[in-house]
Amino acid sequence: MIKVLLAEDHNVVRNGIKSILEKDKDLEIVAEATNGKQALELLAKGFKADIVLADVNMPEMNGMEMTTLVKQQFPKVKVIILTMLDHEKYIVQAFKNGASGYILKNITSNELIFCIKHVCTSDDRYICNELSLRMLDKLIHKPEVVVPNEKPEIELSKREVEILSLIAEGYTNLEIADKLFTSKRTVEGHRQNLIDKTGSRNTAALIRYAILSGLIS
Repeated sequence: MIKVLLAEDHNVVRNGIKSILEKDKDLEIVAEATNGKQALELLAKGFKADIVLADVNMPEMNGMEMTTLVKQQFPKVKVIILTMLDHEKYIVQAFKNGASGYILKNITSNELIFCIKHVCTSDDRYICNELSLRMLDKLIHKPEVVVPNEKPEIELSKREVEILSLIAEGYTNLEIADKLFTSKRTVEGHRQNLIDKTGSRNTAALIRYAILSGLIS
């Protein structure tokens, strides 16, 4: 049997929720409160509850404040927020405060009962179907953020690629100059140009860049 403490300041709404829950043989309303402060007092008096089903807007102490204190003082008791507030900031705040579920008052009686049983029998959090679909739609229609490449494509001449390959093989400037039948100063110039083009700090960084970029294998 899942024991529920119902915190709702509107009598008609509270009686309606109570009527729905009492029809399920696995649920029992152990206490009723009209605000968060009263709910905490009932728990402190020894009313054993597995779930506190609470509204957000209540006098004296709202559901958000109550959730924080319930989790601090009665960590084994789980809180489900039942409200008409559907803005994301309230949903996020509720879960930050320790809530295990966030559902809207216009959900079906079946989903209300499912939420209570699901939260009570697992460590999973629950958001009602309407809010889940709304968030999914928002993500689907969210414009894609184009992230520019951190390193723009670099064009190298055939000679620069040759020199880069020889540098990677460990040849000195003089040895490269001999292989390519050019002067040492020309090779030094190409090496510096390669470092500047790739934004490398030194030759070792240049070789690393070339390998990661696929310029050389």
